[in-house]
Amino acid sequence: MFTHIDHVGIAVPDLDEALAFYAEKFDLRSVHEEVNEEQGVREAMLAVGDSGSCIQLLAPLREDSPIGKFLAKSGPGIQQMAYRVADIDEVSATLRERGVRLLYEEPKGGTAGSRVNFIHPKDAGGVLVELVEPGSGEH
Repeated sequence: MFTHIDHVGIAVPDLDEALAFYAEKFDLRSVHEEVNEEQGVREAMLAVGDSGSCIQLLAPLREDSPIGKFLAKSGPGIQQMAYRVADIDEVSATLRERGVRLLYEEPKGGTAGSRVNFIHPKDAGGVLVELVEPGSGEH
């Protein structure tokens, strides 16, 4: 079902400050940046060595976006755990058959042309789990 950890999403109030911090303190550099208007977020992917996994820094474009609301409620920190899947439609159907709730009826557009959906935290031990089917512009 899950092929590997795709990324850990971290909510930050200021993306430029966070990028500078991760570069200076941890030698992690952005390998992809974009604005996702639909999700109301400016984001950057930082590769973790050659593992194929990334840290995703997420800064809100507006206060009423999911990341803006998360920051207002919880402050900066881990917002999600994302797992890579080969076929998000197949995985979504299997999860629904098993009684797992997804946040969206159909996958949404994600980073670098990926397709994404989220497992409801109440069905994942309190963790917001993202399912990621990579696009052709894979990070």
